[in-house]
Amino acid sequence: MAQKTATTRKTTTKKATAPKRITKKATTSTKTSKVTKKATTKKSTKKASTRKYGPVAEKMVQKEMIKYKKGTAKSGKAGLPVKSRKQAIAIALSEARKAGAKVPKKK
Repeated sequence: MAQKTATTRKTTTKKATAPKRITKKATTSTKTSKVTKKATTKKSTKKASTRKYGPVAEKMVQKEMIKYKKGTAKSGKAGLPVKSRKQAIAIALSEARKAGAKVPKKK
């Protein structure tokens, strides 16, 4: 007597995958290229930067930028809203000049 065994097959679906590409690693040649580096002992010719604005002017610019970001910064007698960062900085530096803070002359 032969017994029949119940066999269950698991069906798996294969995902379509792109064929693997074999890439060659770039090999470095044993010959060294003739690249010479210049000595880094050369001193820079740039002058050490000094402060352009004094601490009072810096605080005024900072306050004006906060107003600009909130949208409450106004310009001129008409009180129009400030539209750009450069405009906000210019207003703050102008006010700092009037207050007597260390700010470069207007160009």
